[in-house]
Amino acid sequence: MQNSIHKLSEMKQRGEPIAMVTAYDYTSARIIDGIGFDAILVGDSLSQVMLGNDNTIPLTMDESLHHTKSVVKAATKTHVVADMPFLSYNADPNISLLNAGRFLKEAGAQSVKLEGGHHICNTVELLVSTGIPVMGHIGLTPQSINQIGGYKVQGKSKEQVSRLIDEALALENAGAYAIVLELIPAEVSKTITAKLKIPTIGIGAGIHCDGQIQVMHDILGLFELFTPKHTKQYVNLADYMRNGLKDYLTEVKDKVFPNTAHSFYTEEVD
Repeated sequence: MQNSIHKLSEMKQRGEPIAMVTAYDYTSARIIDGIGFDAILVGDSLSQVMLGNDNTIPLTMDESLHHTKSVVKAATKTHVVADMPFLSYNADPNISLLNAGRFLKEAGAQSVKLEGGHHICNTVELLVSTGIPVMGHIGLTPQSINQIGGYKVQGKSKEQVSRLIDEALALENAGAYAIVLELIPAEVSKTITAKLKIPTIGIGAGIHCDGQIQVMHDILGLFELFTPKHTKQYVNLADYMRNGLKDYLTEVKDKVFPNTAHSFYTEEVD
């Protein structure tokens, strides 16, 4: 049985940190599910990490649904949040509703995540009223990278801080059960977290959020093209994989593998 959004709310009330991580496939989700994380995000970062795109914008609904479905199959105990891709929720609210519904109905996710503030509140209200739990996302919103002009910290000016606080409160009032705060100064995240009844989940937003989320491939050293400042690399799996594959390659070339221990033989008949 997966953790529910109510558990995350209760964790905030108790002051218990919420731990989230991304997953994009069955194998990694199965490992994560056995560890004890509170939620898994099938993030739109799969666009870069798994599909090799430069940013999150090219990600399609079909790609997102495909990966979400594989994660859900493995995550029998962990709440799965599906990141809705660019333009799947930004225009017609009714189309947004149908797309969000597909993540629950077809892929089996328990909730969806939407980027943005005031302009998506009506959509959030519609989704929640229909029974679709929604996680918000403000601060740096990667799907708006062309408008923002780069991966920059948000909330440096008084005007930006005021806007972020207003957006967070508006999303809470619209029915969001939690909000991701991305690349926001720690003191601003502290203010937002204190003002909200719902949990805040930080990524590059400091120590005062109710929870944290990181891209699995970043913290495990699997994505070598770029390591964000807000990420701590706990192990370099890329090197372990490289060494193991080199050993396999060498043994095949040297005719060391396979040997008799890895071979099958017809049993002798008496």
